[in-house]
Amino acid sequence: MAKISRLPDSVANKISAGEVVQRPASVVKELLENSIDAGASKITVMIRDAGKELIRIIDNGSGMNRQDALLCVERFATSKLSDVRDLETLMSLGFRGEALASISSVSHFELRTRQESDPLAIRFRYEGGLLVEENETAGEVGTSISVRNLFCNVPARRKFLKSNATEFRHIFETVRALSLAYAEIEWRMFSDDEELFHFRSPDIFERLDYFFGKGFSEGLIPITEENDYLSINGFIGKPGMMKRQKFDQLFYINRRIIQNRMLIQALQQAYGELLEERQAPFAMLFLGIEPSRVDVNVHPAKLEVKFEDERNVRNMFYPVIRRAIQLHDFSPDAAFVSPTVRQGESSGADDEALYRRLMYHEPAGRAGTTQDLYSGFRENSLPSDNRRSDPMEPRQAEMFPLREPEEKWSRAPEAIQGDDVPPTMLQSRFHDDEGSAEPVTAEPKIWQLHNKYIICQIKNGMMIIDQHVAHERVLYERALDVMEQNVPNSQQLLFPQKVELRQWEYEVFEEIRDDLYRLGFNLRDFGSRTVMIEGIPQDVRSGTEVTILQDMIAGYQENASKLRLEKRDNLAKSYSCRNAIMAGQKLSLEEMRSLIDNLFATRVPYSCPHGRPVIVKLMLDQLDRMFGRT
Repeated sequence: MAKISRLPDSVANKISAGEVVQRPASVVKELLENSIDAGASKITVMIRDAGKELIRIIDNGSGMNRQDALLCVERFATSKLSDVRDLETLMSLGFRGEALASISSVSHFELRTRQESDPLAIRFRYEGGLLVEENETAGEVGTSISVRNLFCNVPARRKFLKSNATEFRHIFETVRALSLAYAEIEWRMFSDDEELFHFRSPDIFERLDYFFGKGFSEGLIPITEENDYLSINGFIGKPGMMKRQKFDQLFYINRRIIQNRMLIQALQQAYGELLEERQAPFAMLFLGIEPSRVDVNVHPAKLEVKFEDERNVRNMFYPVIRRAIQLHDFSPDAAFVSPTVRQGESSGADDEALYRRLMYHEPAGRAGTTQDLYSGFRENSLPSDNRRSDPMEPRQAEMFPLREPEEKWSRAPEAIQGDDVPPTMLQSRFHDDEGSAEPVTAEPKIWQLHNKYIICQIKNGMMIIDQHVAHERVLYERALDVMEQNVPNSQQLLFPQKVELRQWEYEVFEEIRDDLYRLGFNLRDFGSRTVMIEGIPQDVRSGTEVTILQDMIAGYQENASKLRLEKRDNLAKSYSCRNAIMAGQKLSLEEMRSLIDNLFATRVPYSCPHGRPVIVKLMLDQLDRMFGRT
């Protein structure tokens, strides 16, 4: 007698349900995708007990005739595919024909559907996947599916469902993702008979403000890029919108919500030091690609996809995001805790974020550009007869030296793309070279506070800059570019300096010797573990040569033991941290202006190489609220 037998459909469907239907949100997703595929312009979602008691999806789509309605609950019955080659041109959300069979096998399942040409709707009721009732009834054009008592006949699965709050959150995020992707559809949602939302208009910003908070959409940065291979559209968030949960990153491929580790990592890397530890940036990004270049059939719930050429997609995706970040104002606004909320009390918001004394202002404010912020500084902090002058003056050049920009970098900002633009050659992005420096005839609105912070007036407020981390950012980017381009950057010392290194210091020195030379340190051995410093980078202050070298070696070793950094990145971080001007160092007006000019010529002026903020804004409307003027 044969030991192997074919499983009954009822058993096979329950096994399949374990892959496709993991929780109530899985049911919601599958049913909503069917409604969208049916051409619905209105969709209503109703749940009770976080979907455990009831999930009902009502749409005004095309509906089905009796034959299709019976087949749609059969396993592997679908209208989307007839041949395996159809997978290469697939644009629908559903296609395998497993969902309804799996859902009906583990619930009390009811389907009502009506085509426009039919006078009455057809109603089918299933229990455990078996048809138990069929009749005709009154009904609107479209389809209504009710799923009651999910996992009623699989108690082990029902036992492992999470709390109502958790299951509801998953359902809500599923509906949110699809209602944002299909803004042309009118969406309505009820939970335990309470209406949560009703989106009648296709305004995507209305939906974003509902899901993420009033005014949220104002701070979003639009992304638009298209070529023959890939299109990218959507929004990314300013630092004020940074989230700690992956659910606030929405990636779509051909309007299908997906999860993809490569896209998540590329987005994270594009923000770089702007992110604090464990922070994740908000994103809602739609990628369009030929269906033949992506496989959507690699995951039971169709959440993961596989690109034909993942490296090519990343090489197009990353620069688009990185460029948008570099061109926009990512400086935080200073905010204060409302006096009506005290320590220990909860307002329902993220308590950790709420009680930080200095935090990114929520909402993050209307998105602006880096050039707007820099122009605001030039127009509001400098006298009118000095705004168009060359920012480089002899004393500035001594403290913050800049080489003359090469001709090829003198293009307009919109023509400059990519990450490899040397910051020291980007002065032309913000400066008009017409005219020359003229004597200041009015008092500039730039001040140094406690020899630590630089305060300057901007439009509608003021900008506060940490002088140490600002200079650190300038030196960091310059160091990376100098090492990468291998351009001369050394100044010979009139009197070489000798430094004796300890054993571990000399071992680190040997490891980074070549890059130290590229950076501008002209060094030669002078006996056992003794090094002669004969030349130094142009940024190193006179008299600090020995200290800087030893501090850099120590910093490099510390970073190597704690952080996983690429060698040159590590060296640039160590160099910039040890060589930057310090808190407590008094700066002249010219030095402050020069530092700000150089800061805004960097690629990321808003954070230091270690992630600390460089610029904080305090706007007039915030001051007005603090003083009770509004």
